[in-house]
Amino acid sequence: MNSMHSEHNRPVRRRGLSAWSLALAVVIGAGSVAVNAQSTAGSVFGVAPAGQTIMAKSTTNGLSRHVKADAKGRYTLGALPVGVYTVTLEKDGQAVEQRSNVKLVVGRGIKVDFTCPQEGCAESASNQ
Repeated sequence: MNSMHSEHNRPVRRRGLSAWSLALAVVIGAGSVAVNAQSTAGSVFGVAPAGQTIMAKSTTNGLSRHVKADAKGRYTLGALPVGVYTVTLEKDGQAVEQRSNVKLVVGRGIKVDFTCPQEGCAESASNQ
């Protein structure tokens, strides 16, 4: 065999990413994005009069979320961006009790319990 013939029989080596490598890179990249998104949240949980609304409002960006306390008075506001919040117990859309400077930390929950003066919230919950 001459040298020209043997060069033609060599496999052609492609340069750059193969489709498989590209797909793997996308999957790995997407996984790291999801992990980062999950690691920047915290939660507020606690007890409040059953059926009443609890609101958490960020003092940083104005984000607010609402939830009602369940029949046993438990509530959870999850997946909140970390930061400082004001957490408010509402009755008929009006603030009844408020907790300021509630600091959420990455991956952690903070307990904020509410009671109502003179059981005012319990009456409203029983009428719902």
